Amino acid sequence: QVQLVESGGGLVQPGGSLRLSCAASGSIFRIDAMDWYRQAPGKQRELVAIITRGGVTNYADSVKGRFTISRDNAMKKVYLQMNSLKPEDTAVYYCNADVMAYSSSRPTNYWGQGTQVTVSS
Repeated sequence: QVQLVESGGGLVQPGGSLRLSCAASGSIFRIDAMDWYRQAPGKQRELVAIITRGGVTNYADSVKGRFTISRDNAMKKVYLQMNSLKPEDTAVYYCNADVMAYSSSRPTNYWGQGTQVTVSS
């Protein structure tokens, strides 16, 4: 069984920084794309950032220049460095990944349980 576990959320003042981490565990052969999504109260879940296995990244316009996604393939981790945080960044942040398990013939999409980020003075 594959699991994704996020950490690093919390309360931060506007203009502050947080670093989210997501660790994948289980019988994993390979992890393809890894993403961060977020969902604010009353809003749909939205894609924040994506990183391919080779390190190609893409970001939502709302976070470009402020957030940086990175990954460590050996450690099976993905990170989201969030700088210059704004109140509108407040949301539950979810890790998402396409994982090829040893027992599978094709990748399966997995979600973490989410971590709360609150930006408020």
